[in-house]
Amino acid sequence: MNGQSAEIEWKDGLVPVSTRFDDPYFSLQDGLAETRHVFLQGNGLPARARPGFHIAELGFGTGLNLLATLDALRGMTGPILYTSFEAYPLSRDAAARALQAFPMLDAAGLLHAWGEARFALGPLQVEIIHGDALDTLPRWAGRADAWYLDGFSPAKNPELWSASLMADVARHTAQGGTFATFTSAGHVRRALAAAGFEVTRAPGYGRKRHMSHGRLP
Repeated sequence: MNGQSAEIEWKDGLVPVSTRFDDPYFSLQDGLAETRHVFLQGNGLPARARPGFHIAELGFGTGLNLLATLDALRGMTGPILYTSFEAYPLSRDAAARALQAFPMLDAAGLLHAWGEARFALGPLQVEIIHGDALDTLPRWAGRADAWYLDGFSPAKNPELWSASLMADVARHTAQGGTFATFTSAGHVRRALAAAGFEVTRAPGYGRKRHMSHGRLP
């Protein structure tokens, strides 16, 4: 790890909120439903998944997206690669407390492996890369078929949505690869379009009117 850990407080005792970015780790309305709507449906998953498919993520957080992906791919033979970039990792205890909100997901394997850089969960071969994505993503040798862009709000964590980082996302995307994100902020959509993605604004989840997804031709 990079030595920087997440600083959190708890909303209603259930939802972790980053004090650094003043933003919750998942939807206060229904975090799992939002993950399925935005990141899975937005990337055409699980239908597109196949052995060797590579998912990458900006913002590992509680691991909710990983567990939702694992649930969606249940029964599939792998390997499916899953790489996540995280600057401020949560402690195992905090993640365990947060994931209690989703008893329908089996978090035991993830929590057992918490803190490890590489581990397997079902068909998923997982790698967690700790450190600032502005530094770690450019050095990454991989290429993703699907991106979960799940940093904190662009208004509160602008560095993770910068034009330079979105260009790095595109450079580390396979031809025909996709992205999905909860935000529809104009500057984020423009940065992704400038990086080469075909960007679509789509209905968001819950109180969020819009989200964004796209494809690299």
